[in-house]
Amino acid sequence: MNPSFRVRPARGEDFAAVYEMAKLTGGGFTNLPADKATLAGKIAMSDESFARDEEEQRGDLYLFMLEDPDRKIIRGTCQVFGAVGLDRQFYSYRMSTLTQHSQELGKTFRNETLNLSTDLEGSSEVGGLFLHPHERAGGLGLLLARSRYLFIRAHRQRFGDCVLAELRGVMDESGNSPFWDALAGRFFGLSFPEADAFNAVHGTQFIADLMPKTPIYTAMLPDTARAVLGHPHPTGRAALRMLEGEGFKFDRYIDIFDGGPTVTASTDQIQTIRMARDFTVTAIEEGGSHQVIAAAGRLKEFAACYASIRHNGPDGAVIDPPAADLLGIGVGDRFAAVAR
Repeated sequence: MNPSFRVRPARGEDFAAVYEMAKLTGGGFTNLPADKATLAGKIAMSDESFARDEEEQRGDLYLFMLEDPDRKIIRGTCQVFGAVGLDRQFYSYRMSTLTQHSQELGKTFRNETLNLSTDLEGSSEVGGLFLHPHERAGGLGLLLARSRYLFIRAHRQRFGDCVLAELRGVMDESGNSPFWDALAGRFFGLSFPEADAFNAVHGTQFIADLMPKTPIYTAMLPDTARAVLGHPHPTGRAALRMLEGEGFKFDRYIDIFDGGPTVTASTDQIQTIRMARDFTVTAIEEGGSHQVIAAAGRLKEFAACYASIRHNGPDGAVIDPPAADLLGIGVGDRFAAVAR
């Protein structure tokens, strides 16, 4: 546990740090492209989302930074989207099984198909989680991931009843996608890295517009493509385990771009949201026996960090001084906490 870091909303001056992290992703990271104009647009959209007052669901983007204020460094980022599919259709492939029986042959055939779907439109989304390679220890990835759910909980009316997460699909050492090469690449004449760069800036609408709308029989795909359907990139396995620990499930939706899995959860049943409690600060002292992730503040004032607390009355809690400082709270202020 690293007590010196906090998660807080992105600001304009974070652009350089965001761009440096985007260059470290290695491609295929749609929500964090190494494109300056796109990243500047994301920060501007995030500013607008945090600034609006209406408590209703919209197509917002909330961009967060993992910051060590003392060292004045940024070491991670994550994103939350209010709703997908509002400004443009949100497509997935749904993996289905079509069973057919031949009396003449006396055989039953079960064929797996990919069906273009907009089932997930209106869902909220968590994504864009990236942790600097030098900080992949001490539970900082967990802090980044779970802070998003505490933000959703604190601003529940801004989010839908379902939350999804898309995981990057499998790519080879050259950055090519077996799924893309077998399917979409045949229609567009673009390599996966070329399409990936275009997608990061313009979205996947161009694929959905031009791809055939009829079901795709997976038996017609090469073994290399079938083998990766619904599987995350090896670097995303830890992220998938964290999502599964929160209650996300793979319901056979995959990304139309790289074949990676899309997992979903009922918003109010996400583990962090369901288990978090609200407290009032009764004192700021060391010695708390409960190790938690704590969050306080609304919208632009939101912050989350690791903390040590001890209960003091029905809804009171003593919190350690470093955490109180990171959260910007004092005696009498409210905060949310969930066990690590």
